[in-house]
Amino acid sequence: MARRRFGARLPMAVMAALAVISTMTAAGSPGATPSATAQGPDRPTIRYTEYGIPHITASNWEGLGTGYGYAAAKDNICTLADTYLMVNAQRSRYLGPDGRTSPGEQQNTTTNLNSDLYFQRINNNRVVERLLDQPAPNGPEPEVKDAIRGYVQGYNRYLAETGVNNITDPACRGAAWVRPITELDVYRHAHAEIIMGSADALLDGEVNAVPPGASAAAAPPASSPEETAKKIRDAMAATRQQSMGSNALAVGSQGVSGGAGSMMLANPHFPWQGKNRMWQSQLTIPGKANVSGASLLGFPAVNIGHNDNVAWSHTIATVAPFGLFDVQVDPLHPTNYLVDGAWQPMTSQQVAVDVLNKDGTLGKVTRTLWSTRYGPVTASVQGIALPWVVSAHAVRDANMDNLRAMNTWFHLDQATDVQDVVNTLETTEGIPFFNTVASDRKGNALYADIQATPNITDEHAQSCLTATGRLLFSQALRLPNVPPVSIFDGKRSECDWPDDPNAVAPGLLDPHKQPRLIRSDFVGNANDSAWLANPEQPLAFPRVMGDTAQPRSLRTQELILTAQNRINGTDGLPGRGFTPETMRQLLFADNSRAADLALDATVSMCQSQPFGLILVDGNLVNVSEACPILAAWKDHNYTSDSRGSWLFENYWAFLLGGQAIEKLPWRVPFDAKDPVHTPNSLDSGSSAVRDAFGRAVLALRKAGIPLNAPLSDIQKVTRNGEQIPVHGAVTEVGVLNVVTPGQVDGKPDITFGSSFIQQVKFTADGPPQASSVLAYSQSANPNSPHYADQTKLFSAGQWVTERFTEDQIAASPVLETKVLD
Repeated sequence: MARRRFGARLPMAVMAALAVISTMTAAGSPGATPSATAQGPDRPTIRYTEYGIPHITASNWEGLGTGYGYAAAKDNICTLADTYLMVNAQRSRYLGPDGRTSPGEQQNTTTNLNSDLYFQRINNNRVVERLLDQPAPNGPEPEVKDAIRGYVQGYNRYLAETGVNNITDPACRGAAWVRPITELDVYRHAHAEIIMGSADALLDGEVNAVPPGASAAAAPPASSPEETAKKIRDAMAATRQQSMGSNALAVGSQGVSGGAGSMMLANPHFPWQGKNRMWQSQLTIPGKANVSGASLLGFPAVNIGHNDNVAWSHTIATVAPFGLFDVQVDPLHPTNYLVDGAWQPMTSQQVAVDVLNKDGTLGKVTRTLWSTRYGPVTASVQGIALPWVVSAHAVRDANMDNLRAMNTWFHLDQATDVQDVVNTLETTEGIPFFNTVASDRKGNALYADIQATPNITDEHAQSCLTATGRLLFSQALRLPNVPPVSIFDGKRSECDWPDDPNAVAPGLLDPHKQPRLIRSDFVGNANDSAWLANPEQPLAFPRVMGDTAQPRSLRTQELILTAQNRINGTDGLPGRGFTPETMRQLLFADNSRAADLALDATVSMCQSQPFGLILVDGNLVNVSEACPILAAWKDHNYTSDSRGSWLFENYWAFLLGGQAIEKLPWRVPFDAKDPVHTPNSLDSGSSAVRDAFGRAVLALRKAGIPLNAPLSDIQKVTRNGEQIPVHGAVTEVGVLNVVTPGQVDGKPDITFGSSFIQQVKFTADGPPQASSVLAYSQSANPNSPHYADQTKLFSAGQWVTERFTEDQIAASPVLETKVLD
């Protein structure tokens, strides 16, 4: 596969540490001054501007990786070292088997021991090493290998210069598990990120699957298909509410004020702690690449950001990146299973990991893990038991053999327009469970859900789903954002995912059958399926990729309405079409779609209660104080000074009770012909509304929280003893700026939510106009000056104006330069 190169204007980098900065551009972009001699410095150069944002320049990919590795380690050495400990299956050895860790999207979902057993099996099977031996696209392209080689050099150089005992972050200062890394460590980390869409759901089940000790025929019967399907669906829905998400909005020329150019809003909702933190940088090889944005820590490329001509972001998609196979087992020999009328033996594998005993000595835990032709046997999915009795369940993971994502992101960093983005997604098929939303200088807006999708056509599903699988896969049992999980009949080999000649790898869906949409007004996604990327042009696609003609989440409604109202000039702001100012303003308005739909009816219900009393579990709750508080909350916003918003959020949680939004007592039900505005008109006379409100008032009083407390008194993060208020709200209330409050080490914090937020505008010529904010700041080190600086900026609703060109970088009043000799 040919590697893409920029056709855009590219600045000349600093030739040495204190060289005079000048601007030189390559021919080919609007307004560029031709220059064929632009070269990077002989030595990787890191220039720091405001908030510790590094601008890394080199003459080649290895040098670029070196600069990235050094700068990333400087900011987050402990987080990175902890991640390498995990992927090398050594957490139990150094931290003990009972500690908690986060191998997937969520926080602390499994024990160190289970995590180690899971990753040790992958390492024993040499999964990553086998992929590294393959040519591109399945193996890394040469530029990826060069960048990774450089990254290792940069990381190790920082560690050698600093010394383990002199690390300023107390999380790992002097720790025996902080060590120099190898290229294999980095590839294992990348692979772990690619498969994390399956890890949370399946890791514990895979390492705990044990064949029955007695005859399977004598074991108690399993749950009914209906009961099992509902439990799995509900568990996955609860998980989706407590894990990563995102919004992304691309606005084409017809949606931009003035009718030219394009704009992009990236708003991923990632964890604020751990290996899935994002980190911001600009990476430049003059004449080859110039990209700015953020990546998951430890990956020397930009995952979400922009170059001279294209801006893009990702959102969590509604594709299940794995599938299950129900295999009938021999009652007398339950490690034999039936395929095409013949019994086959499962494969057993002894997996051993070192464990730190409580007395400080080292022990070893060995476990036998089982596999079938389809993949590993699992005893559960998302914590719901799948008993190994009459049958067992095996897992096939669409991303287990995927390192292609590394090639995907290196190509996206060099894309020239949105069609180039589509070509990259199709030819690598490496995106692991994300949508892609992009805009380009030509005025186009792109939505694409082109990823490593299991090759499950609707016809194949109809033929092969089990009774439980049929319920899980159908739309009848849907909940918002819950992917359709397949459970196929493993007795028939024809039910395995078939190979498609148009797919990049075996068992994947033809990328040309996956949805995409290019428009000149807008496209967007807020973690619902592709169906309403733009409501004027609903999309169709195989069921494996999500639902169609079903209710959208309140956050999806808010995103669409925000775009439509701004483009039409009906949002109360001056003019029509987006400007950078209005895009930033609309995101941080923190408007609640749930309040738009239900607040008036809720206030009416409250005011109509006799003597202001509601009966809750046999107790009378006086809600009269709450009525004027909610009535005064007229802007429906979750800004830090809002009063009544926390009361409404608690009430809404009680009212939803884990249900889909359409299950609430609406007077106007969902209508697929008007999916953005329905359902609506909450029934103020409903007992469910009354009961939820009474419970919310009672809960806040028991917690000692005043009903009119400003959000800033409740929703905070703690940084070096200082409590910083955070605006925004949980996804269920339909606020775009999602934040999920919780505690870390017993102190108020955010578990996940808005992380790297970026707004980009392209005009017909000139450099991109961008601003951003990294909500949790660049460093997890409490002794870093960049531990909380952008967090305070985010708290105040402010942004960092990006420095992208050489002149902009040179003008920084805090410019510092580090040359890696």
